[in-house]
Amino acid sequence: MVFKRLLAATGIIGGPTIDTVLARPDVRPGERVQGRIDLVGGEAEANVNRIDLELRTRAEVETDEGERLRTVDAGAFGVTGPFVLAPGERRRIPFEYPLSVQAPLSAAWGAPMPGSELGLRTHVDIGGALDETDLDPLLVHPLPPQQAVLDVLRELGFAFFKSDIERGHIKGTRPELPYYQEIEFRPGPAYADRMKELELTFVADERGVQVVIEADKRGGLLTELVDRIGGFHLPYEGGVDVRAMVQQQIDALVSRRSGLMGDLFG
Repeated sequence: MVFKRLLAATGIIGGPTIDTVLARPDVRPGERVQGRIDLVGGEAEANVNRIDLELRTRAEVETDEGERLRTVDAGAFGVTGPFVLAPGERRRIPFEYPLSVQAPLSAAWGAPMPGSELGLRTHVDIGGALDETDLDPLLVHPLPPQQAVLDVLRELGFAFFKSDIERGHIKGTRPELPYYQEIEFRPGPAYADRMKELELTFVADERGVQVVIEADKRGGLLTELVDRIGGFHLPYEGGVDVRAMVQQQIDALVSRRSGLMGDLFG
């Protein structure tokens, strides 16, 4: 266990200590993250007003100077209300944090996904003074429909390149979080002469997963004209040919580009 002394930044000496422990860091969107918060009283009685958990990530945010990475907290969840922690008292508080079904993925194919790190941050209010713990990382693995799409892209020769989290939301969707994820792939031989990159975004809800695919979003000749976007919906219960849907969507995107370029230079 690694306990953190609370309120050291405010100059309070001998305050209580806290340690947040996750039962397991591996989780899927929409599941509950189980864990506990261990508290040890300090040298004096402490009036704890509340303890909250929030999902923390770093997202790209548009500023006057361009895109910048900013820390973003979302999904606040109250673990406990007011109580008094006696000097030296040990108290254990279990929790089940409800992870949004739209939580970005931070792992795929059993390995961490660089660029999309997430974790839980514990916020503590003691006597009106706020403090927080270190970040407890989460490995958010794909839901079955998401994994199916990722597997198809790999089968089609696309190679994972990077991922990032953008502040904002996809038009026409119902966002639960103030950001969304973009997963970027490099095309294999079958598509290398028709696109430079492919970006994938998932937006899940209670019915299934909306799959949004973009090609050559950044860069390229006359970007505003040749950017392509398309999407489709996958139900949780399956019963659809995911490979055919992904293939059809990609072919439609590259065909649209060929038509646009033909109009421009034909």
